[in-house]
Parts: sequence; C-alpha cells; structure tokens
Amino acid sequence: MAEQKRDYYEVLGVSKTSSDDEIKKAYRKLAKKYHPDMNPGDKEAEKKFKEASEAYAVLSDAEKRRQYDQFGHAAFDGSAGAGAGGFDFSGMDMGDIFGDIFGDLFGGGGRSRNSNGPRRGANLRATVRISFEEAVFGCEKEIEIVLKDECTKCNGTGAKPGSSPVTCTKCGGKGKIVYTTQSLFGTMQNVQTCPDCNGSGKIIVDKCPDCHGTGYVSSKKRISVSIPAGIDSGQSIRIREKGEPGVNGGPRGDLLVEVYVSRHPIFERRNFDLYSTVSMTYAQAVLGGELRIKTIDGEVAYDIAPGTPTDTRIRLKGKGVPSLRDKNTRGDHYVNLVVDVPTSVSKEAQEALRHFDELTSNSLKNNSGLAKEEEKTDKKKKKKGFF
Repeated sequence: MAEQKRDYYEVLGVSKTSSDDEIKKAYRKLAKKYHPDMNPGDKEAEKKFKEASEAYAVLSDAEKRRQYDQFGHAAFDGSAGAGAGGFDFSGMDMGDIFGDIFGDLFGGGGRSRNSNGPRRGANLRATVRISFEEAVFGCEKEIEIVLKDECTKCNGTGAKPGSSPVTCTKCGGKGKIVYTTQSLFGTMQNVQTCPDCNGSGKIIVDKCPDCHGTGYVSSKKRISVSIPAGIDSGQSIRIREKGEPGVNGGPRGDLLVEVYVSRHPIFERRNFDLYSTVSMTYAQAVLGGELRIKTIDGEVAYDIAPGTPTDTRIRLKGKGVPSLRDKNTRGDHYVNLVVDVPTSVSKEAQEALRHFDELTSNSLKNNSGLAKEEEKTDKKKKKKGFF
C-alpha cells in the first residue's frame, strides 16, 4: 500500500495564506537542513529533502498552487511515475527552483540575471586617529587614500586608443554561462559568471598602455572627513561614493573611515558619561569649601560639604560627551573625591596635626563620657519607674 502523502503546506511548515516569500524562506531552511550534500548517506534526510522539494515545486508555481488548493494531491495523479511519490519533476526547470537558492547556500553559482549590467563598486576602508577632545567636540580631518579614476587615455574602455573590446566568444557577450546537469530531481540549470570576461561580455585584445586594460588609473588623493561630536573609538564614518568605481556604468562604492580615539590622562569615557578622580586635602574634607575641578570644558568651582568622606562621588550634570544624534544633549561627568594623605610634612605641620589630634581625641572622650552619663541616668530612671 502506497504511503499517504503529507499536506504540502504542512511539509513546509506554512499556512495556506502564506506569501510566496514566506514559502520560499521556509523551503530554503528545509533544503539547507536536509540537502544530500549536507547529509551524505542519510536516506531519511534525502527523503525529507525530496518531500520538501516536491512541496515547493507545487506551491511556488501560482497555477499548480491553485490546482492543489482546489483538488489536493489528486490534481497531479495523472503525472505520477517519474518523480518522487508520483510527482513528475523531469519536465520542470529545476534551475528556476534551485539556481537562486543553492547558489546562495552552497556557492553553486546561483542566477545572475544582470551579470553584465551596471554594478555598484566595492567599498573602501581607511582609518583616522583623533584626540580625546576632538572626539568630544568634533573636528575636520584629512586622510590620504588611493582612489581609482576612469582612465583618460582610453575613456574607461581598457582598450588601446584606436581599438575596441570584442565580444566574448565563450559567453556570446551575455557575461554568463548556463550549465545543465542531471540530478535525481531531473534537469537542473546553474548560471555562472563567465570566467573569461568576468561578466562584462567583452574581451580586451589590445590593452591600453596607461591602465593595462583595467579602464582605471590609481592615484593618491586627500579626502576631507567631518568627525561628528560624540563619536567613539571603533565607530565608522561613511562617505558616499568615494570607494571603488562601479562596473558597466554602476555607481561608486562608499568610503568607510574607522575612528580611533587617543586616551586622555584624566578623563575616562563610558558611553556619553565622563569619569575622573580629584584629590582634596584633609582640611577640605573636614571643613568643606571650594574645590577646583577640571572638566572637558575647563575648570569649574564646586562647593564640598563639611565632613565629606573619601571616595565620595559627585555628578556634574551636562559636562559629559554630546550625543551623536543631538549635540545639545550631553552626558554627565562623575567625579570621585579622594582625600590626599601627604607622605611628608614639615615639623610645624606635624605639631599642628598632633595638636589637632589632641583636640579631636578630647572631644571624642568628652562625647563618650557624656554618653555614658546619659546611659547611667536612663538606668536610674528606669529603676524608679519613670519609663
């Protein structure tokens, strides 16, 4: 008894209302998972691959999908014999199904419908180093790169003046070659870029002496780069159409300039906030007073409260790095206040410190004695029943 086929929508894991793109995406996933090249010798994987391919062959075709939605598997009973499970693959152009899918998945030369048409040029990459302050406030920099321009001698044709490129005999000027192969699914067609003309459809016999047949000449050029305020190390700036020239009239690629920011001796950056450490004297920590703090904008005066302990963190709002989206919006500057303990002091200072220590010690003793007296008084009151 023949095995009953599963519903094609169920096989691909899609619904009857799924779009063509959703069906194609589902098939790509299954095809990559169960393709025989990825599962050599696995009969179960081969079976699932054939099942998914059969389902996709029907549901990717508008007319066959309509027939299947109306009649189910019975719509194709008359073509049983050549294909898996009764569906005939032999009359189908499997290149239409697999060419653009497996070319992407396995590098098998998928379809390239406009291989000799206009193509965008490749992107170029460069680097620039800037100071910490330049990254915060933005700046203008010039970098030197090697750029290709159209050869003026041959006007970009690559051919020697007085001659012209000839049509490629291998591809007939199409820039692509179609390879037909037989597989267990029938006839498959793979489209690949012509190796002789690299997809241009033309062969240069007499090459231009200036550009050696490339159609372009290279030269060093200086490019101005606008560094936006707030940029961070490792981020890139895109300069449109300053990359490699396009092919067959296509636009240039872009220039991507990666920024490297030098470290600062005082400030540390975290996102758009700045961090630093500032020392204060013991007297300032005890008595409070004005403290001068360096910020990225210059020095500011800050009043510290009396009795400020070491490692106190304060925030200077809006003294951080500008946002890349809005330079008027800035992060904050966080400052750690640390008591600076001197390692060497004069005799006068030593005497003053000893005197200060005596005064503070007596104050502590007095406070301690007062606390003990209060404790005794409370105990006496408790015994007499005051509370």
